[in-house]
Amino acid sequence: MTRLADLAELVRAPAALSVPGDVLAGAAAAGTLGRRTPALAGASVLLYWAGMAANDWADRRLDAVERPERPIPSGRVRPSVALGVASGLTAAGLAVATAAGGRRAAAVALPLAATIWGYDLRAKNTAAGPAVMAACRGLDVLLGASGGRVVRALPAALTVAAHTWTVTALSRREVTGADRRLPGLTLAGTALIALTTPARPTVLSGAPCSTGCVKRGPFLRLGELVPAVLAAGYAVRYGRAQARVLADPSPARVRASVGAGITGLPALQGALTARAGARLLGLAVAGAAPLGRRLARLISPT
Repeated sequence: MTRLADLAELVRAPAALSVPGDVLAGAAAAGTLGRRTPALAGASVLLYWAGMAANDWADRRLDAVERPERPIPSGRVRPSVALGVASGLTAAGLAVATAAGGRRAAAVALPLAATIWGYDLRAKNTAAGPAVMAACRGLDVLLGASGGRVVRALPAALTVAAHTWTVTALSRREVTGADRRLPGLTLAGTALIALTTPARPTVLSGAPCSTGCVKRGPFLRLGELVPAVLAAGYAVRYGRAQARVLADPSPARVRASVGAGITGLPALQGALTARAGARLLGLAVAGAAPLGRRLARLISPT
């Protein structure tokens, strides 16, 4: 009989702490934070777990060689169970998203689910893999914005997608190690993301201002420093891990960098949420980062 602990390892349960921040950042940017947002975040988590289970099902033969300790090759979870879990979680995620956000949410959740499965079954081991995974995260941000003006959430979606590209590109070298060009490229990307994240769009004169807009004044309010502080924290932690790969591109260092990218994402999401004006919520989102790091010691997020 499959144990709950084995299923938690199958879906990388603690890594789901990096997921709700996508929806919250998108909702904050679109000005749609409300009662339906937690349900959309829950749908996002279900789809993420579905993707993790589908990933292990698709990789079961490769993992038997490279990662025999994983739940399926070790015999703790049968392949049929993993596929059933992935399918069931996908259906549940789509149902929750539709119930919470109606047709507009379903119009984002369906492509998101299709992209997740497309990555696991087809794109993962191709040159398009990092871009497809980045699209998954970008769509996840837009799921949170689906009830409002989605266009306002595009900058946040692109930011999270860019970060995801760096993590995915590194993850493809977890077993073999990387040459120094890759961490150099991803580190430059992380620096650019951190530098541009705190900046918010200026509202044109006479245009209405809602969540996510800035009315420029002569003085910088203390609260406006929150996105910059969170973005800096994201850059320091994830950037430091990539710098170690640059110095020693061994598989262990690459895996540690990927883990830092996953568990450090809430800090970036928090910065984006705070940038949209929801500063306390942004701090709360970023607070998931240290908790994720502690839980990652129990169950690997990669």
